[in-house]
Parts: sequence; C-alpha cells; structure tokens
Amino acid sequence: MLTVLEPEGLYPDTTIEQEILGPGVRILRGHAKSSLAELPDSLLAEVDGLMTLRMWVPAAQIARFPKLKVVVRMGVGYDRVDRVACAARGILVANLPDYGTQEVAEFAVLLAVALRRGLTLYHDTQRGPHPAPWAVFPSAIVRRQEVQTFGIIGLGRIGSAAALRAKAFGYKVVFYDPHQPNGWDRALGIQRARTLEELLAQSDVLSLHCPLTRHTRGLVGERELRLLPKGAVVVNTARGPILDIDALGRCLQDGHIAGAGLDVIPVEPPEAPVPDLLRAYRAQEEWLRGRLIITPHIAFHTPEAWQDIRVKGVETMRDVLVEGKRTNVIPPESD
Repeated sequence: MLTVLEPEGLYPDTTIEQEILGPGVRILRGHAKSSLAELPDSLLAEVDGLMTLRMWVPAAQIARFPKLKVVVRMGVGYDRVDRVACAARGILVANLPDYGTQEVAEFAVLLAVALRRGLTLYHDTQRGPHPAPWAVFPSAIVRRQEVQTFGIIGLGRIGSAAALRAKAFGYKVVFYDPHQPNGWDRALGIQRARTLEELLAQSDVLSLHCPLTRHTRGLVGERELRLLPKGAVVVNTARGPILDIDALGRCLQDGHIAGAGLDVIPVEPPEAPVPDLLRAYRAQEEWLRGRLIITPHIAFHTPEAWQDIRVKGVETMRDVLVEGKRTNVIPPESD
C-alpha cells in the first residue's frame, strides 16, 4: 500500500483525498505548524508521496524520507522544494500550474488599474483629519489605459490570462518570454518583444509573471527599472526575489517610477530589518501616498481557488504516484 502525507493538517478530514486516491492508498495527516522538522522520523519513514502548501522542503528534510517518490507542491511556484536534492534521489516534483490562474491574473490587472486610475491616490488623500481638497489631485500616476502599454514578463497561464484582461481594458499588451513558441502572441492578439530591454523601454505598466528560478532571481533590478519610461507602474504578483525591492524604493522616491503594486516581497512574512520601502509604507510616509499597494501574498485567494488547491493537488498525486503519469511534473530544464 502506498502512503501519502499531508503534513500541515490543512483540511478537517481526508474524504476528498481518499475518494480521488482510491482504497489502495493510505493518507496520513500531520499537524506541523511551520516545518517538516516538527514531525517524527517514524512517520516520515512510511511516506511515498508528500503534498505541501506553505512548507519548505529542503535537502535536510528530504533525507528523512527513505521511501519518498513524489513531492506535490500545492501551488504554482516550486521554489520551496529543493529540486536538486530530489533529482539526486530520483524523486519527482510536481506543481499545480492550473490553479488560481484567474485570481492572480485579475489581481495583477486590478493593482495596475487601481493605481493608474487614481483609486488608491484619492482613497489615501481623502482620509484622516486633514483631507486633500475636494478636487482633482494632480499626479503623474493617473493615465488613460488606452494610451499605455502593458508589459508582461512571463507569458505562462497566469501571464496569458493577465494579458487578455489588460487587453480588455484597452491597454496595448506586449510580452517577453523566451520559452514561449512563435505564434503565442498571435493566438492572444498581443505583441512580442524580442528582448527584455525591448519590453522595458515601452512598458508603462510592467507586470511580473515568471517563476522564481536561478535565472529570474533578481531579474528586475535598478538598471531594468530605469529602462522603463518615466512614470511607469510596476506590479509583482509572482515571487518577491524576482524584483529588487530596494531598487524599487529608490526609483519611487526619485519619481522615475510613479507607483507599484506588490503582492509578494523578498522575505515572507517580513523579518527585521524590513526593507526601507516596506517601513516607509507602514509609516504612511507622505511621499508614498496613493503610489504603493502592498498585500500579503493573497492574490490567489478565493474559496474556489482553495478548493482547486485541494482537488488538483490530490489529482496530481494520484496521476504521478499511483498511475505513473507525468502530470504537472516539472522538467529539469525549467530551472
């Protein structure tokens, strides 16, 4: 009998999991709060398949699973799993590329539109004991959508969904993704940039939708931000370390970047010392009024998305562990 472990105790029972995996699979539930290190070796010794949502799966913990064959990361990103250590053991790693697609795409465009149409600007300036005058508040951040280019880095499922939504708002949409085949742009009715620099030079809004890998870590730093047109808006709903948050803070402070929307930051939850930009945001410093939105990595969240995580996670485990398929298995070249 195969054994699958869900170490975080995410759900009140295993009814759905058992129905999908079938009677030939035993399901174990842990109640670890933050780390696999909280669970005993005797439990991990029985496990063939591991399903994780928030937990990191480092090499030291992988070594504690003598029978492990499959790790399913219950989300799109897979940077929490040490894939090098898994590959050395022949352990397959899979993710859920088709969950939360609508939610994250909508949230990315929502951040851009809220900033560009002045929603956050007027919300912030009308609050408190000394609101701004009841009138137009001049700001470089406010612009009509149809005169702007919405630039996307990473045109996978979420990036494609964001492209279609931005296009519906009237943006000209351009993307950069060297991994997408020719014709992807034509299928969506958008334009392709041949290089990252070509994309940046024309992006009035830049939205990040690539995975975090060794190639994309630090992809957008100060040099890249200053290649954007003056007054651009930057949105990150992908992974925090893709964007240099300190460089973003400098570009916001000197006015080169008009605004930013961040659902992700480099260290989550933030630890001391927090980035200067986050500190200024929390202090509600005047220079950031209406120009910055930070949310706690919740772009994916709807009740429907949580159900998708559960069902698609266990379906992926069934396909790979029980039926020997390659459903959602991440190929080595994706690093």
